[in-house]
Amino acid sequence: MVDAILVSRLFAPEPSAASYRLAALAETWARAGGRMLVLTTRPPAGLTIEETPYRVSRWPVKRAADGSVRGYLSYLSFDLPVLLRLLAAPRPSVVVTEPPPTTGAVVALACGVRRLPFAYYAADCWSDAAAATSAPRAVVAVVRALERFAMRRAAVVLTVNDAIAARLRELVPKATVEVVGNGVDTSIFAPTGDRASVAGRTVVYTGTASEWQGAEVFVEAWPAVIARHPDARLRFVGAGASWPALRRLADELGVGDSVELIDTVPPHEAAAHLRAATLAVVSLRPGQSYDYALPTKLLAALACGTPALYVGEGVGADFIASMPPATAAGSRAVEFHVSAVGAAIAYALQHPATAEERAQLADWGRHQVSLAAVAGRAANAVAGAAQGAR
Repeated sequence: MVDAILVSRLFAPEPSAASYRLAALAETWARAGGRMLVLTTRPPAGLTIEETPYRVSRWPVKRAADGSVRGYLSYLSFDLPVLLRLLAAPRPSVVVTEPPPTTGAVVALACGVRRLPFAYYAADCWSDAAAATSAPRAVVAVVRALERFAMRRAAVVLTVNDAIAARLRELVPKATVEVVGNGVDTSIFAPTGDRASVAGRTVVYTGTASEWQGAEVFVEAWPAVIARHPDARLRFVGAGASWPALRRLADELGVGDSVELIDTVPPHEAAAHLRAATLAVVSLRPGQSYDYALPTKLLAALACGTPALYVGEGVGADFIASMPPATAAGSRAVEFHVSAVGAAIAYALQHPATAEERAQLADWGRHQVSLAAVAGRAANAVAGAAQGAR
């Protein structure tokens, strides 16, 4: 393996799908004999930084009130220093960068100056995600321009499924796009391990809850659920722009006592919440040109052996439909509608998966969504980009 630099505002131990994906790539790279330098941010207080077989350089960054690196000012507080850091770093053979598109554009500029190939790891389409929110049209246009700028100049664009690959090729027809898949760390998200404390049957939503997820649908459906299952609990574990709205909505609907919001926790704690849950819930609001995404939180639940309810359309619903009935353990997909969601949750609580069914689900998940296999394919693609530039 050749020398590489990885640029990302999020990295382990900070819990996020990007962090897990990139840490797996860096470890795979190092174990293959390559040297990798990671340019990232200092994690929030309370997270433990462990030793790694690769070097990590951390920089302070502006964080939102919930500790996340979110919003354009936060992005710029990382992007501007990383431009100088990348220009001053020892010369690598290849650079890998994660969105947002502002970071992709900065890396494209630095690599252009230094005549370096780079890979753009686009797990989703950021400009489509921006369009799905209330962002002004001018902001969406700028995000799309920056995203196209980065992908046009990348030696390779890595992505997670065929649907997103097709969308990226629509935006930049000449881009070289490779599908490496998506997955989770199945050594952490596994059926065995600690279990969070629960009182009664628990429904768990883990990860980001923002406008395009539409996680409010679960709170809206909750009154109908507890009418049939008074001891049930709805637990959100994570963060996101919708966090305040979820609490406000639960109080307005009179179900605040049975709805819990737990701020972002390390991956092993998220896995503990999933293992203890009767049902994991995942949503993606339809009609926002974003139905090609496959949420990592869905894969994490299945790898833990926890049946999942997917609310929405597109790739996520197709993924659930493709599961062998013998291993689905009650996992299903329903339309994004309050009554359908409420009925599906109530049914799952009434007919919980058995221990044997959950074990079969976890075994299927371990073979289908291993992050180690994804990291291997990503490393090969990045190495190919470096070789092609020689």
